[in-house]
Amino acid sequence: MKVGFAGAGNMAAAMARGWAGANGGPDGMLFCDSGSGRAAELAAEVGGEARETPAELGRDADLVVLAVKPKGLAAAATGLAGEAPLVVSVLAGTSLQTLREALGETPVIRTMPNVAVEARAGLICHAPIDGVPEEAAREALALLALLGTVVEVDEGLFDPVTALVGCAPAFLAVVAEALTEAGVREGIGSDLAHELVVETLAGTAALLRDRDTLAVRRAVTSPGGGTAAGLAALEAAGVRAAFGDAVRAVVERMRG
Repeated sequence: MKVGFAGAGNMAAAMARGWAGANGGPDGMLFCDSGSGRAAELAAEVGGEARETPAELGRDADLVVLAVKPKGLAAAATGLAGEAPLVVSVLAGTSLQTLREALGETPVIRTMPNVAVEARAGLICHAPIDGVPEEAAREALALLALLGTVVEVDEGLFDPVTALVGCAPAFLAVVAEALTEAGVREGIGSDLAHELVVETLAGTAALLRDRDTLAVRRAVTSPGGGTAAGLAALEAAGVRAAFGDAVRAVVERMRG
Protein backbone atom coordinates (compact mmCIF):
# COMPACT_ATOMS: atom_id res chain seq x y z
CA MET A 1 0.00 0.00 0.00
CA LYS A 2 1.28 3.46 -0.93
CA VAL A 3 0.56 6.24 1.55
CA GLY A 4 0.40 9.89 0.62
CA PHE A 5 0.70 12.83 3.01
CA ALA A 6 -1.14 16.05 2.29
CA GLY A 7 0.90 18.23 4.61
CA ALA A 8 4.41 17.69 5.94
CA GLY A 9 4.31 19.17 9.44
CA ASN A 10 5.11 17.59 12.79
CA MET A 11 2.41 14.91 12.81
CA ALA A 12 3.01 13.89 9.21
CA ALA A 13 6.73 13.65 9.95
CA ALA A 14 6.13 11.56 13.09
CA MET A 15 3.89 9.10 11.24
CA ALA A 16 6.23 8.86 8.27
CA ARG A 17 9.25 8.20 10.47
CA GLY A 18 7.33 5.58 12.39
CA TRP A 19 6.25 3.76 9.25
CA ALA A 20 9.73 4.04 7.74
CA GLY A 21 11.13 2.08 10.69
CA ALA A 22 8.33 -0.49 10.92
CA ASN A 23 8.27 -4.01 9.57
CA GLY A 24 5.43 -4.30 7.09
CA GLY A 25 5.05 -0.56 6.62
CA PRO A 26 3.82 1.16 3.45
CA ASP A 27 5.22 0.09 0.09
CA GLY A 28 6.01 3.74 -0.54
CA MET A 29 5.31 7.21 0.85
CA LEU A 30 4.46 10.33 -1.11
CA PHE A 31 4.43 13.90 0.22
CA CYS A 32 3.17 17.31 -0.76
CA ASP A 33 2.94 20.66 1.01
CA SER A 34 1.68 24.14 0.30
CA GLY A 35 5.08 25.44 -0.76
CA SER A 36 7.17 25.20 2.42
CA GLY A 37 9.60 22.68 0.93
CA ARG A 38 9.11 20.32 3.88
CA ALA A 39 7.58 17.64 1.66
CA ALA A 40 10.78 17.24 -0.34
CA GLU A 41 12.87 17.23 2.83
CA LEU A 42 10.70 14.60 4.49
CA ALA A 43 10.63 12.48 1.33
CA ALA A 44 14.42 12.53 1.22
CA GLU A 45 14.63 11.61 4.91
CA VAL A 46 12.39 8.53 4.73
CA GLY A 47 13.06 7.43 1.18
CA GLY A 48 9.78 8.68 -0.25
CA GLU A 49 8.81 10.91 -3.14
CA ALA A 50 7.48 14.45 -3.36
CA ARG A 51 4.43 15.44 -5.34
CA GLU A 52 3.34 18.89 -6.38
CA THR A 53 -0.36 18.78 -5.54
CA PRO A 54 -2.89 16.88 -3.41
CA ALA A 55 -4.54 15.71 -6.62
CA GLU A 56 -1.32 13.91 -7.59
CA LEU A 57 -1.27 12.26 -4.17
CA GLY A 58 -4.85 11.14 -4.64
CA ARG A 59 -4.07 9.56 -7.99
CA ASP A 60 -0.81 7.89 -6.92
CA ALA A 61 -1.56 6.74 -3.34
CA ASP A 62 -3.85 4.07 -1.95
CA LEU A 63 -4.44 6.11 1.20
CA VAL A 64 -3.84 9.80 1.91
CA VAL A 65 -3.12 11.14 5.39
CA LEU A 66 -4.71 14.57 5.59
CA ALA A 67 -2.28 16.48 7.82
CA VAL A 68 -2.70 20.11 6.83
CA LYS A 69 -3.71 22.87 9.24
CA PRO A 70 -7.51 22.97 9.63
CA LYS A 71 -7.60 26.25 7.73
CA GLY A 72 -5.98 24.46 4.79
CA LEU A 73 -8.70 21.82 4.54
CA ALA A 74 -10.61 23.42 1.67
CA ALA A 75 -7.55 23.78 -0.54
CA ALA A 76 -6.34 20.22 0.11
CA ALA A 77 -9.82 18.72 -0.25
CA THR A 78 -10.26 20.31 -3.65
CA GLY A 79 -7.43 18.16 -4.95
CA LEU A 80 -8.27 15.01 -3.00
CA ALA A 81 -12.02 14.84 -3.57
CA GLY A 82 -12.78 12.28 -6.23
CA GLU A 83 -9.11 11.32 -6.56
CA ALA A 84 -8.01 9.71 -3.27
CA PRO A 85 -9.31 6.17 -2.65
CA LEU A 86 -9.33 6.83 1.11
CA VAL A 87 -8.42 9.76 3.37
CA VAL A 88 -7.28 9.44 6.99
CA SER A 89 -7.64 12.81 8.69
CA VAL A 90 -5.46 13.84 11.64
CA LEU A 91 -6.93 17.36 11.77
CA ALA A 92 -7.75 18.57 15.27
CA GLY A 93 -11.14 20.14 15.86
CA THR A 94 -12.48 19.07 12.46
CA SER A 95 -15.58 16.90 12.54
CA LEU A 96 -16.48 14.07 10.22
CA GLN A 97 -19.35 16.17 8.93
CA THR A 98 -16.96 18.97 7.99
CA LEU A 99 -14.55 16.51 6.40
CA ARG A 100 -17.30 14.85 4.38
CA GLU A 101 -18.65 18.18 3.20
CA ALA A 102 -15.17 19.08 1.97
CA LEU A 103 -14.28 15.69 0.46
CA GLY A 104 -17.60 14.76 -1.11
CA GLU A 105 -17.87 11.06 -1.89
CA THR A 106 -14.26 10.31 -0.95
CA PRO A 107 -14.26 7.92 2.06
CA VAL A 108 -12.69 9.39 5.20
CA ILE A 109 -11.63 8.17 8.64
CA ARG A 110 -11.20 10.71 11.44
CA THR A 111 -8.26 10.04 13.78
CA MET A 112 -6.33 11.69 16.60
CA PRO A 113 -2.79 10.30 16.93
CA ASN A 114 0.01 11.59 19.12
CA VAL A 115 3.64 12.22 18.26
CA ALA A 116 4.78 9.00 19.94
CA VAL A 117 3.83 7.30 16.66
CA GLU A 118 7.35 8.27 15.59
CA ALA A 119 8.69 5.69 18.07
CA ARG A 120 5.86 3.27 17.14
CA ALA A 121 4.58 3.71 20.69
CA GLY A 122 1.78 6.10 19.91
CA LEU A 123 -1.90 6.16 20.67
CA ILE A 124 -4.19 6.57 17.68
CA CYS A 125 -7.85 7.21 18.41
CA HIS A 126 -10.41 7.01 15.62
CA ALA A 127 -14.08 7.80 15.37
CA PRO A 128 -16.49 4.97 14.48
CA ILE A 129 -15.95 4.16 10.83
CA ASP A 130 -18.86 4.56 8.47
CA GLY A 131 -19.07 4.84 4.71
CA VAL A 132 -15.64 3.26 4.15
CA PRO A 133 -15.31 -0.06 2.26
CA GLU A 134 -14.68 -2.82 4.80
CA GLU A 135 -11.40 -4.04 3.30
CA ALA A 136 -10.03 -0.51 2.96
CA ALA A 137 -10.93 0.26 6.59
CA ARG A 138 -9.31 -2.95 7.79
CA GLU A 139 -6.09 -2.23 5.88
CA ALA A 140 -5.98 1.35 7.14
CA LEU A 141 -6.40 0.29 10.77
CA ALA A 142 -3.74 -2.41 10.39
CA LEU A 143 -1.34 0.18 9.01
CA LEU A 144 -2.09 2.57 11.88
CA ALA A 145 -1.56 -0.27 14.36
CA LEU A 146 2.08 -0.42 13.27
CA LEU A 147 2.48 2.98 14.93
CA GLY A 148 1.04 2.04 18.33
CA THR A 149 -2.27 1.30 20.01
CA VAL A 150 -5.46 1.97 18.05
CA VAL A 151 -8.62 2.82 20.01
CA GLU A 152 -12.12 3.63 18.77
CA VAL A 153 -13.86 6.47 20.62
CA ASP A 154 -17.16 8.25 20.15
CA GLU A 155 -16.67 11.30 17.96
CA GLY A 156 -18.39 13.46 20.56
CA LEU A 157 -15.39 12.85 22.84
CA PHE A 158 -12.77 14.00 20.37
CA ASP A 159 -12.20 17.39 21.98
CA PRO A 160 -11.20 15.98 25.40
CA VAL A 161 -9.44 13.11 23.63
CA THR A 162 -7.32 15.72 21.86
CA ALA A 163 -6.21 16.96 25.29
CA LEU A 164 -5.48 13.51 26.71
CA VAL A 165 -3.90 12.03 23.57
CA GLY A 166 -2.71 14.72 21.20
CA CYS A 167 -1.63 17.38 23.70
CA ALA A 168 -0.60 15.30 26.71
CA PRO A 169 2.89 14.44 25.39
CA ALA A 170 3.68 18.16 25.70
CA PHE A 171 2.20 18.25 29.21
CA LEU A 172 4.21 15.20 30.25
CA ALA A 173 7.33 16.73 28.73
CA VAL A 174 6.80 19.69 31.07
CA VAL A 175 6.66 17.22 33.99
CA ALA A 176 9.93 15.69 32.81
CA GLU A 177 11.52 19.12 32.46
CA ALA A 178 10.39 20.19 35.92
CA LEU A 179 11.68 17.03 37.60
CA THR A 180 14.97 17.22 35.70
CA GLU A 181 15.46 20.87 36.66
CA ALA A 182 14.66 20.05 40.29
CA GLY A 183 17.27 17.29 40.25
CA VAL A 184 19.85 19.65 38.79
CA ARG A 185 19.15 22.17 41.56
CA GLU A 186 19.89 19.39 44.06
CA GLY A 187 23.28 18.70 42.49
CA ILE A 188 22.61 16.00 39.87
CA GLY A 189 24.15 16.61 36.45
CA SER A 190 21.63 17.58 33.78
CA ASP A 191 22.27 14.57 31.52
CA LEU A 192 22.02 12.12 34.38
CA ALA A 193 18.93 13.82 35.79
CA HIS A 194 17.25 13.65 32.39
CA GLU A 195 18.07 9.96 32.02
CA LEU A 196 16.81 9.15 35.51
CA VAL A 197 13.53 10.98 34.95
CA VAL A 198 12.86 9.53 31.51
CA GLU A 199 13.54 5.96 32.62
CA THR A 200 11.40 6.46 35.72
CA LEU A 201 8.53 7.75 33.58
CA ALA A 202 8.86 4.78 31.24
CA GLY A 203 8.92 2.30 34.10
CA THR A 204 5.95 3.92 35.79
CA ALA A 205 3.98 3.77 32.54
CA ALA A 206 4.74 0.05 32.36
CA LEU A 207 3.45 -0.43 35.91
CA LEU A 208 0.29 1.52 35.17
CA ARG A 209 -0.59 -0.90 32.37
CA ASP A 210 -1.28 -3.54 35.04
CA ARG A 211 -1.96 -1.56 38.23
CA ASP A 212 -4.19 1.41 38.95
CA THR A 213 -2.78 4.77 39.97
CA LEU A 214 -3.69 4.38 43.64
CA ALA A 215 -1.90 1.03 43.85
CA VAL A 216 1.26 2.53 42.39
CA ARG A 217 1.11 5.49 44.77
CA ARG A 218 0.61 3.19 47.75
CA ALA A 219 3.52 1.01 46.66
CA VAL A 220 5.83 4.03 46.83
CA THR A 221 4.39 6.03 49.73
CA SER A 222 5.18 5.22 53.36
CA PRO A 223 3.32 7.19 56.05
CA GLY A 224 5.40 10.17 57.08
CA GLY A 225 8.09 9.38 54.52
CA GLY A 226 9.74 11.36 51.76
CA THR A 227 7.18 10.47 49.06
CA ALA A 228 4.35 11.55 51.34
CA ALA A 229 6.07 14.88 51.90
CA GLY A 230 6.55 15.33 48.17
CA LEU A 231 2.94 14.47 47.36
CA ALA A 232 1.73 16.93 49.98
CA ALA A 233 3.84 19.64 48.35
CA LEU A 234 2.34 18.84 44.94
CA GLU A 235 -1.20 19.00 46.31
CA ALA A 236 -0.45 22.30 48.05
CA ALA A 237 0.87 23.70 44.79
CA GLY A 238 -2.36 22.78 42.98
CA VAL A 239 -0.93 20.28 40.51
CA ARG A 240 -4.26 18.49 39.96
CA ALA A 241 -6.04 21.76 39.33
CA ALA A 242 -3.32 22.85 36.92
CA PHE A 243 -3.71 19.73 34.79
CA GLY A 244 -7.47 20.10 34.92
CA ASP A 245 -7.10 23.67 33.69
CA ALA A 246 -4.84 22.49 30.87
CA VAL A 247 -7.39 19.94 29.65
CA ARG A 248 -10.21 22.48 29.90
CA ALA A 249 -8.19 25.03 27.94
CA VAL A 250 -7.66 22.52 25.13
CA VAL A 251 -11.34 21.58 25.01
CA GLU A 252 -12.42 25.21 24.93
CA ARG A 253 -9.97 25.98 22.12
CA MET A 254 -11.17 22.97 20.11
CA ARG A 255 -14.77 24.15 20.49
CA GLY A 256 -13.85 27.63 19.33
